[in-house]
Amino acid sequence: ILPIVWNKNPVSSAESGMEILNDGRISYWIKHQHLTNITPKMLAWWFQNLEGDIEHQGQIFNRYHVWHPEDHVHNSYVKRRNDGSVGPGAIIRIVEYFGRNLKYQVNVETDIEKLDETGFIHNPRYLGILPIARMEYVFEAKGNGTQYNNRLIIGWRHWSWKIFRPLIVKFFFDSKHGNAWIKHNIEEVGQFEDFLPALYNKENKNTSK
Repeated sequence: ILPIVWNKNPVSSAESGMEILNDGRISYWIKHQHLTNITPKMLAWWFQNLEGDIEHQGQIFNRYHVWHPEDHVHNSYVKRRNDGSVGPGAIIRIVEYFGRNLKYQVNVETDIEKLDETGFIHNPRYLGILPIARMEYVFEAKGNGTQYNNRLIIGWRHWSWKIFRPLIVKFFFDSKHGNAWIKHNIEEVGQFEDFLPALYNKENKNTSK
Protein backbone atom coordinates (compact mmCIF):
# COMPACT_ATOMS: atom_id res chain seq x y z
CA ILE A 1 0.00 0.00 0.00
CA LEU A 2 1.38 3.40 -0.97
CA PRO A 3 1.48 6.07 1.75
CA ILE A 4 -1.18 8.75 1.83
CA VAL A 5 -0.04 11.95 0.17
CA TRP A 6 -1.18 14.99 2.14
CA ASN A 7 -0.34 18.62 2.74
CA LYS A 8 -0.34 19.43 6.44
CA ASN A 9 -1.63 22.87 7.33
CA PRO A 10 1.03 24.77 9.30
CA VAL A 11 0.24 26.03 12.79
CA SER A 12 0.40 29.54 11.37
CA SER A 13 -2.68 28.81 9.22
CA ALA A 14 -4.90 29.13 12.32
CA GLU A 15 -5.19 31.37 15.35
CA SER A 16 -4.44 29.51 18.58
CA GLY A 17 -3.38 29.99 22.17
CA MET A 18 -3.64 29.02 25.83
CA GLU A 19 -5.45 30.68 28.70
CA ILE A 20 -6.35 30.03 32.32
CA LEU A 21 -10.11 30.11 32.86
CA ASN A 22 -11.71 31.85 35.84
CA ASP A 23 -12.17 28.51 37.61
CA GLY A 24 -8.47 27.65 37.17
CA ARG A 25 -8.84 25.14 34.34
CA ILE A 26 -6.39 25.36 31.43
CA SER A 27 -7.82 26.04 27.96
CA TYR A 28 -5.99 25.48 24.67
CA TRP A 29 -7.98 26.96 21.80
CA ILE A 30 -7.90 27.08 17.99
CA LYS A 31 -9.75 29.19 15.45
CA HIS A 32 -9.15 27.24 12.25
CA GLN A 33 -8.72 28.53 8.74
CA HIS A 34 -12.05 28.62 6.89
CA LEU A 35 -13.05 25.15 5.65
CA THR A 36 -14.12 25.38 2.00
CA ASN A 37 -16.96 23.15 0.74
CA ILE A 38 -17.39 21.60 4.21
CA THR A 39 -20.80 22.07 5.83
CA PRO A 40 -21.70 21.74 9.52
CA LYS A 41 -23.95 18.84 8.52
CA MET A 42 -20.98 17.00 7.01
CA LEU A 43 -18.98 17.52 10.19
CA ALA A 44 -21.75 16.23 12.46
CA TRP A 45 -22.15 13.22 10.15
CA TRP A 46 -18.39 12.57 10.22
CA PHE A 47 -18.24 12.27 13.99
CA GLN A 48 -21.20 9.90 13.85
CA ASN A 49 -19.44 7.74 11.25
CA LEU A 50 -15.78 7.49 12.25
CA GLU A 51 -15.57 3.72 11.83
CA GLY A 52 -14.92 1.96 8.55
CA ASP A 53 -12.80 2.27 5.43
CA ILE A 54 -12.62 4.81 2.64
CA GLU A 55 -11.38 4.79 -0.93
CA HIS A 56 -8.76 7.53 -1.09
CA GLN A 57 -6.11 8.21 -3.73
CA GLY A 58 -7.07 4.99 -5.50
CA GLN A 59 -6.58 2.77 -2.46
CA ILE A 60 -8.60 1.55 0.53
CA PHE A 61 -7.65 2.98 3.91
CA ASN A 62 -9.16 3.17 7.36
CA ARG A 63 -11.00 6.49 7.35
CA TYR A 64 -9.64 7.53 10.76
CA HIS A 65 -6.13 7.01 9.41
CA VAL A 66 -6.90 9.21 6.40
CA TRP A 67 -8.01 11.99 8.77
CA HIS A 68 -4.45 12.18 10.16
CA PRO A 69 -2.14 9.73 8.32
CA GLU A 70 0.72 10.10 10.80
CA ASP A 71 -0.77 10.35 14.29
CA HIS A 72 -4.02 8.36 14.24
CA VAL A 73 -4.00 4.71 15.37
CA HIS A 74 -7.54 3.61 16.28
CA ASN A 75 -11.06 4.95 16.71
CA SER A 76 -14.22 3.00 17.54
CA TYR A 77 -17.57 3.35 19.26
CA VAL A 78 -17.37 1.50 22.56
CA LYS A 79 -21.01 2.27 23.27
CA ARG A 80 -23.76 3.46 20.96
CA ARG A 81 -27.16 4.75 21.96
CA ASN A 82 -30.04 2.31 22.36
CA ASP A 83 -31.17 2.85 18.77
CA GLY A 84 -27.66 2.16 17.45
CA SER A 85 -26.92 5.78 16.62
CA VAL A 86 -24.01 7.94 17.79
CA GLY A 87 -24.78 11.00 19.87
CA PRO A 88 -25.08 12.14 23.50
CA GLY A 89 -24.67 9.10 25.72
CA ALA A 90 -22.41 7.20 23.31
CA ILE A 91 -18.73 6.53 24.08
CA ILE A 92 -15.76 6.70 21.70
CA ARG A 93 -12.38 4.97 22.05
CA ILE A 94 -9.48 7.07 20.74
CA VAL A 95 -5.84 6.03 20.28
CA GLU A 96 -3.37 8.49 18.75
CA TYR A 97 0.04 10.09 19.24
CA PHE A 98 0.49 13.84 18.81
CA GLY A 99 3.45 14.35 16.49
CA ARG A 100 4.06 10.60 16.50
CA ASN A 101 5.60 11.13 19.93
CA LEU A 102 5.12 8.36 22.50
CA LYS A 103 5.22 11.00 25.25
CA TYR A 104 2.01 12.43 23.83
CA GLN A 105 -0.02 9.26 23.59
CA VAL A 106 -3.81 9.44 23.80
CA ASN A 107 -5.55 6.20 24.72
CA VAL A 108 -8.91 7.08 26.21
CA GLU A 109 -12.61 6.47 26.25
CA THR A 110 -14.59 9.68 25.90
CA ASP A 111 -18.25 10.38 26.62
CA ILE A 112 -20.24 12.31 24.02
CA GLU A 113 -22.14 15.18 25.61
CA LYS A 114 -23.29 16.97 22.45
CA LEU A 115 -23.18 16.20 18.72
CA ASP A 116 -25.15 18.17 16.15
CA GLU A 117 -24.67 20.70 13.37
CA THR A 118 -23.65 23.44 15.83
CA GLY A 119 -20.81 21.46 17.37
CA PHE A 120 -19.42 18.49 19.25
CA ILE A 121 -18.53 18.14 22.94
CA HIS A 122 -16.95 15.07 24.51
CA ASN A 123 -15.25 14.36 27.82
CA PRO A 124 -12.20 12.03 27.86
CA ARG A 125 -11.69 9.97 31.02
CA TYR A 126 -8.17 9.22 32.28
CA LEU A 127 -7.80 5.46 32.95
CA GLY A 128 -11.44 5.20 31.94
CA ILE A 129 -12.51 6.84 35.21
CA LEU A 130 -11.29 10.38 35.96
CA PRO A 131 -12.76 13.09 33.67
CA ILE A 132 -9.73 15.38 33.47
CA ALA A 133 -10.37 16.94 30.05
CA ARG A 134 -13.13 18.41 27.95
CA MET A 135 -13.19 18.83 24.18
CA GLU A 136 -15.44 21.49 22.67
CA TYR A 137 -15.91 21.96 18.90
CA VAL A 138 -18.02 24.72 17.35
CA PHE A 139 -19.26 24.57 13.73
CA GLU A 140 -20.65 27.73 12.09
CA ALA A 141 -21.80 27.88 8.47
CA LYS A 142 -19.93 30.69 6.75
CA GLY A 143 -19.87 31.53 3.05
CA ASN A 144 -19.12 28.40 1.03
CA GLY A 145 -18.00 26.41 4.05
CA THR A 146 -17.63 26.35 7.82
CA GLN A 147 -15.80 28.21 10.56
CA TYR A 148 -14.50 25.44 12.83
CA ASN A 149 -13.20 26.24 16.31
CA ASN A 150 -11.73 23.85 18.89
CA ARG A 151 -11.05 24.05 22.59
CA LEU A 152 -9.29 21.52 24.83
CA ILE A 153 -9.89 22.18 28.52
CA ILE A 154 -7.67 20.48 31.08
CA GLY A 155 -8.99 20.11 34.63
CA TRP A 156 -12.31 19.83 36.42
CA ARG A 157 -14.81 22.22 38.02
CA HIS A 158 -13.99 21.82 41.70
CA TRP A 159 -11.80 23.67 44.21
CA SER A 160 -9.52 20.60 44.34
CA TRP A 161 -8.35 21.29 40.77
CA LYS A 162 -6.26 24.28 41.87
CA ILE A 163 -4.41 21.98 44.28
CA PHE A 164 -3.73 19.29 41.68
CA ARG A 165 -3.06 21.62 38.73
CA PRO A 166 0.70 22.02 39.35
CA LEU A 167 1.12 18.22 39.44
CA ILE A 168 -0.98 17.66 36.31
CA VAL A 169 0.96 20.35 34.45
CA LYS A 170 4.33 19.00 35.55
CA PHE A 171 3.77 15.28 35.01
CA PHE A 172 0.89 14.86 32.54
CA PHE A 173 0.08 17.90 30.37
CA ASP A 174 2.57 20.75 30.15
CA SER A 175 2.58 23.56 27.57
CA LYS A 176 4.67 21.50 25.13
CA HIS A 177 1.98 18.82 25.25
CA GLY A 178 -0.67 21.48 24.68
CA ASN A 179 1.19 22.89 21.69
CA ALA A 180 1.54 19.36 20.26
CA TRP A 181 -2.26 19.01 20.50
CA ILE A 182 -2.74 22.35 18.72
CA LYS A 183 -0.41 21.30 15.89
CA HIS A 184 -2.10 17.89 15.56
CA ASN A 185 -5.56 19.40 15.49
CA ILE A 186 -4.73 22.03 12.90
CA GLU A 187 -3.32 19.29 10.68
CA GLU A 188 -6.33 16.96 10.97
CA VAL A 189 -8.93 19.69 10.51
CA GLY A 190 -7.07 20.93 7.45
CA GLN A 191 -7.26 17.41 6.03
CA PHE A 192 -11.08 17.47 5.90
CA GLU A 193 -11.14 19.32 2.58
CA ASP A 194 -9.22 16.50 0.90
CA PHE A 195 -11.61 13.66 1.70
CA LEU A 196 -14.78 14.56 3.58
CA PRO A 197 -16.95 16.07 0.78
CA ALA A 198 -16.40 13.04 -1.47
CA LEU A 199 -16.99 10.56 1.37
CA TYR A 200 -20.10 12.34 2.57
CA ASN A 201 -21.61 12.64 -0.90
CA LYS A 202 -20.89 8.97 -1.66
CA GLU A 203 -22.56 7.73 1.53
CA ASN A 204 -25.45 10.23 1.46
CA LYS A 205 -26.45 10.18 -2.21
CA ASN A 206 -30.16 10.51 -1.46
CA THR A 207 -29.95 13.25 1.17
CA SER A 208 -29.36 16.97 0.86
CA LYS A 209 -26.25 18.67 2.24
